[in-house]
Amino acid sequence: MDSKKVWLVTGSSKGLGLALVKKLLQNGYSVAATSRNADALKKEVGYNGSEFLPLEMELTNNADVAKGVATIISTFGGIDVVVNNAGYGQLGTLEELTDAEARENFDVNVFGSLNVIRNVMPHYRRKKAGAFFNVSSIAGFLGTFPGWGIYNATKFAVAGFTEALSAEVKSMGITATIVYPGYFKTNFLLQGSLRGAANPIADYTEARELEVIHEQQIIGNQPGDPDKAAEAFIKAAEGESLPLHLFLGSDSFNMANAKIQAVQAYLAQYETLSKSTDYSS
Repeated sequence: MDSKKVWLVTGSSKGLGLALVKKLLQNGYSVAATSRNADALKKEVGYNGSEFLPLEMELTNNADVAKGVATIISTFGGIDVVVNNAGYGQLGTLEELTDAEARENFDVNVFGSLNVIRNVMPHYRRKKAGAFFNVSSIAGFLGTFPGWGIYNATKFAVAGFTEALSAEVKSMGITATIVYPGYFKTNFLLQGSLRGAANPIADYTEARELEVIHEQQIIGNQPGDPDKAAEAFIKAAEGESLPLHLFLGSDSFNMANAKIQAVQAYLAQYETLSKSTDYSS
């Protein structure tokens, strides 16, 4: 294990981000972590050493991100691993959510990560090395969760731009990994990390039923251990070859497998129709 690597973790005040920051510091890494409140983050992490740099960074402000990245590089001498983890869940069907609600979720979950990537890449290109771990969700691979459409779309976007990024930077010695967590026992499903629609519509039975399932059955019973997820991030980053797709949790793994099998069945069933659109030879 290379204890000298410098990590940047966004969205570190709670959940998987907080667990990862704590685990990294325990293992001797230098860590820059972002939150909306640096003092609160420092208190949550409980670490006062020079290897920890808590930062207040407005991820949706490109200039603020650029300033933060420059501070990290001047403090630690560089950045080796970036974990784009910041984001929040937005509940509501496509009809229920306003344009403003949808755009705000994209601003944080998608454009915030793009700002980080844009400002870290010049540093990575100069040294021809570096790794990105962009946190999507199993909802960024399997989208059939009623009432989660906009959130799903942000996480599919993360997966899509990360696939492109991996191809764009391959010859430079830089990697990009999509992380698809399942349900982990964090506060993601609690207020503050999950927002509801301002104007819900009663007709959406499936969406309301899934909300009740989350509130009454899933909260407190998530199968994923955040500390083990943190260990998985570190193990992946230290591997000789980094994966493009990384599913975290048995639930995420199983749901991904189920979708792949379903898509393969559709391909087989509609193969003739799919190929019927080609010009005749």
